[in-house]
Amino acid sequence: MRQASVLPYLVLAGMGMLAMASSCRKPTTGGVPPVSVDISINVNNPAYADLAVTGGWLYLSGGSQGLIVYRSGPSDFVALDRHCTYQTANLCRVHVDSSQVIARDTTCCGSAFLITDGSLVQGPAALNLQRYSTSFNGTVLRIFN
Repeated sequence: MRQASVLPYLVLAGMGMLAMASSCRKPTTGGVPPVSVDISINVNNPAYADLAVTGGWLYLSGGSQGLIVYRSGPSDFVALDRHCTYQTANLCRVHVDSSQVIARDTTCCGSAFLITDGSLVQGPAALNLQRYSTSFNGTVLRIFN
Protein backbone atom coordinates (compact mmCIF):
# COMPACT_ATOMS: atom_id res chain seq x y z
CA MET A 1 0.00 0.00 0.00
CA ARG A 2 1.28 3.44 -0.96
CA GLN A 3 1.17 6.32 1.42
CA ALA A 4 0.58 9.75 -0.15
CA SER A 5 3.20 12.35 0.64
CA VAL A 6 1.89 15.33 2.54
CA LEU A 7 4.89 17.52 1.78
CA PRO A 8 3.66 18.93 -1.57
CA TYR A 9 0.39 19.98 0.05
CA LEU A 10 2.19 21.68 2.94
CA VAL A 11 4.44 23.57 0.53
CA LEU A 12 1.44 24.76 -1.51
CA ALA A 13 -0.46 25.79 1.62
CA GLY A 14 2.56 27.74 2.90
CA MET A 15 3.01 29.54 -0.42
CA GLY A 16 -0.67 30.46 -0.47
CA MET A 17 -0.50 31.89 3.03
CA LEU A 18 2.57 33.96 2.13
CA ALA A 19 0.86 35.31 -0.98
CA MET A 20 -2.21 36.33 1.01
CA ALA A 21 -0.13 37.97 3.74
CA SER A 22 1.90 40.04 1.28
CA SER A 23 -1.21 41.20 -0.57
CA CYS A 24 -2.60 42.65 2.67
CA ARG A 25 0.29 45.06 3.14
CA LYS A 26 -0.55 48.72 2.99
CA PRO A 27 1.52 50.92 0.68
CA THR A 28 4.32 52.69 2.53
CA THR A 29 4.11 56.45 2.90
CA GLY A 30 7.74 57.20 3.61
CA GLY A 31 6.87 58.14 7.19
CA VAL A 32 4.71 61.03 6.02
CA PRO A 33 1.16 61.22 7.41
CA PRO A 34 -1.22 59.79 4.80
CA VAL A 35 -3.20 62.49 3.00
CA SER A 36 -5.48 62.31 0.00
CA VAL A 37 -4.01 63.93 -3.11
CA ASP A 38 -5.91 64.45 -6.37
CA ILE A 39 -4.83 67.60 -8.20
CA SER A 40 -5.14 68.44 -11.90
CA ILE A 41 -3.37 71.37 -13.56
CA ASN A 42 -3.22 72.60 -17.15
CA VAL A 43 0.52 72.91 -17.80
CA ASN A 44 -0.20 75.44 -20.59
CA ASN A 45 -1.55 77.89 -18.00
CA PRO A 46 1.01 80.71 -17.52
CA ALA A 47 0.92 80.07 -13.75
CA TYR A 48 2.68 76.76 -14.43
CA ALA A 49 5.19 78.07 -17.00
CA ASP A 50 8.09 76.57 -15.03
CA LEU A 51 6.83 73.11 -16.06
CA ALA A 52 6.91 73.98 -19.78
CA VAL A 53 10.38 72.48 -20.25
CA THR A 54 12.13 69.31 -19.17
CA GLY A 55 14.05 70.02 -15.97
CA GLY A 56 11.57 72.67 -14.83
CA TRP A 57 9.97 72.49 -11.41
CA LEU A 58 7.58 74.38 -9.15
CA TYR A 59 5.85 74.25 -5.79
CA LEU A 60 2.15 73.41 -5.50
CA SER A 61 -0.22 73.32 -2.56
CA GLY A 62 -1.29 69.85 -1.51
CA GLY A 63 0.02 66.76 0.18
CA SER A 64 1.19 67.02 3.76
CA GLN A 65 3.59 70.00 3.52
CA GLY A 66 3.13 71.06 -0.10
CA LEU A 67 4.43 69.51 -3.31
CA ILE A 68 7.45 69.81 -5.57
CA VAL A 69 6.52 68.99 -9.17
CA TYR A 70 9.43 68.27 -11.52
CA ARG A 71 9.23 67.70 -15.27
CA SER A 72 11.58 64.81 -16.00
CA GLY A 73 10.73 64.40 -19.70
CA PRO A 74 8.34 65.62 -22.41
CA SER A 75 5.49 63.54 -20.94
CA ASP A 76 6.94 62.57 -17.55
CA PHE A 77 6.55 64.32 -14.21
CA VAL A 78 7.59 63.62 -10.64
CA ALA A 79 5.44 64.86 -7.74
CA LEU A 80 7.00 64.82 -4.26
CA ASP A 81 5.68 65.79 -0.85
CA ARG A 82 7.84 68.49 0.74
CA HIS A 83 7.45 66.87 4.17
CA CYS A 84 10.91 65.74 5.34
CA THR A 85 10.85 62.05 6.25
CA TYR A 86 13.03 62.55 9.35
CA GLN A 87 11.08 63.00 12.60
CA THR A 88 7.89 63.67 10.66
CA ALA A 89 6.03 64.99 13.71
CA ASN A 90 8.23 68.11 13.52
CA LEU A 91 6.56 69.03 10.18
CA CYS A 92 9.88 69.93 8.52
CA ARG A 93 9.52 71.18 4.94
CA VAL A 94 12.17 70.91 2.24
CA HIS A 95 13.01 73.69 -0.23
CA VAL A 96 14.78 73.43 -3.57
CA ASP A 97 18.25 74.93 -3.14
CA SER A 98 20.37 76.93 -5.58
CA SER A 99 21.52 73.74 -7.36
CA GLN A 100 17.95 73.40 -8.70
CA VAL A 101 18.13 69.60 -8.21
CA ILE A 102 18.38 69.20 -4.43
CA ALA A 103 15.53 69.78 -1.96
CA ARG A 104 16.78 70.28 1.58
CA ASP A 105 15.76 71.60 4.94
CA THR A 106 18.56 73.45 6.68
CA THR A 107 16.57 74.73 9.66
CA CYS A 108 14.77 71.63 10.91
CA CYS A 109 15.70 68.14 9.68
CA GLY A 110 19.00 68.76 7.87
CA SER A 111 18.30 66.16 5.17
CA ALA A 112 18.61 66.53 1.39
CA PHE A 113 16.80 64.78 -1.47
CA LEU A 114 16.95 64.77 -5.29
CA ILE A 115 13.91 66.45 -6.86
CA THR A 116 14.29 64.15 -9.87
CA ASP A 117 12.94 61.17 -7.91
CA GLY A 118 12.84 62.06 -4.19
CA SER A 119 15.81 59.88 -3.28
CA LEU A 120 17.79 60.67 -0.15
CA VAL A 121 21.25 62.16 -0.70
CA GLN A 122 22.04 63.36 2.85
CA GLY A 123 20.67 62.26 6.25
CA PRO A 124 19.71 62.07 9.03
CA ALA A 125 16.54 60.93 7.21
CA ALA A 126 16.57 57.28 6.20
CA LEU A 127 13.60 57.35 3.81
CA ASN A 128 13.07 59.03 0.44
CA LEU A 129 10.52 61.82 0.02
CA GLN A 130 6.94 60.65 -0.43
CA ARG A 131 6.23 60.36 -4.17
CA TYR A 132 2.76 60.62 -5.69
CA SER A 133 1.48 59.10 -8.93
CA THR A 134 1.15 61.29 -12.01
CA SER A 135 -0.56 61.04 -15.38
CA PHE A 136 -0.30 63.46 -18.30
CA ASN A 137 -2.45 63.70 -21.41
CA GLY A 138 -0.39 66.35 -23.20
CA THR A 139 -2.16 69.25 -21.54
CA VAL A 140 -3.43 68.27 -18.08
CA LEU A 141 -1.15 66.87 -15.39
CA ARG A 142 -2.91 64.86 -12.70
CA ILE A 143 -1.20 64.19 -9.35
CA PHE A 144 -2.86 61.57 -7.17
CA ASN A 145 -2.47 58.70 -4.73
